[in-house]
Amino acid sequence: MIEIRNLYKSFGTQKVLDGVNLAMEKGKTTVIVGPSGCGKSVLIKHIIGLLKPDRGQILIDGEDIGKYDDERKAKLLKRFGFLFQSGALFDSMSLAENVSFPLREHTHLSEKEIMARVEEKLKLVGLGGAGSKYPAELSGGMKKRAGLARAIALDPDIIIFDEPTTGLDPVMSDAVDTMIRETQEYLKFTAVAISHDMASTFKIGHKVAMLYNGKIVEEGTPEEFKRSKSPVVRQFLARKAEGPIKV
Repeated sequence: MIEIRNLYKSFGTQKVLDGVNLAMEKGKTTVIVGPSGCGKSVLIKHIIGLLKPDRGQILIDGEDIGKYDDERKAKLLKRFGFLFQSGALFDSMSLAENVSFPLREHTHLSEKEIMARVEEKLKLVGLGGAGSKYPAELSGGMKKRAGLARAIALDPDIIIFDEPTTGLDPVMSDAVDTMIRETQEYLKFTAVAISHDMASTFKIGHKVAMLYNGKIVEEGTPEEFKRSKSPVVRQFLARKAEGPIKV
C-alpha cells in the first residue's frame, strides 16, 4: 500500500534520509525502529505528505504523492489516523467529545449517527460506557485507548502510531499492544509505527525495519529481525553502548 523509493532528505548540511527504500504491505503493521535522531519522524512526515523529499518517491496505492497539489494533500491526510505518544486528547473535552471531534469536522453525519459511531469506537478499544469521562480521570493506558478510538473514528485506511507504549509500565504496555494488534486485525487498516520498545515492536509488527545512517539497514518479520547478523541490529537488540551505533 505504501512504497518508499530511493528517498533523500537533507536539512542544510545535515543528511537525514540517504536513499531509503521500504515497502509496507496493505492491511499489515510495519514498525520502524532505530536510534534516537535517526530520522524516523522525518520519514513519517514524508509518508503523510508534510515534507517534500529532495529526491525519491512516496507511493500510496501506486500514486506518487509528491505530485499532489495542496488540495489532494489535504484529502490524503483524511486517509490517515494518528495515535500520538501522549494520546493528544483535548483536556477540556470528554472522551465522547474527543472521539466525535473528527466526525464533526469532516463528515455530515447526524448527531445520532455521530454518537453511535463514538460508542462503537469506544467499545472497540475497551472503553464502552466511558464517554462522559475526561482525560484527567484516565490512566495512561486508558488515554492511549481513547486516542486510538479517536484515530479510528473516520475509519482511515492507514494509522500512524508514534511510540504507542511510551510512559507505560510493562503490564500496561502489553495491554495497549494487545489492543493495537486486535484492533488492526479487526479493522484491517494498514499501520506504520515508530517505536523504541522492542517487546512492543515484536508484538504489533508484521514487519520490522531499522533505519540507521539514513538507510534501511534491515527489514523482515519479527523472527527474521531477531535473527539478523547485522552488527547494528545486534547492538540495538542487545541494548549495549559498545558497537557501531555511537552514543
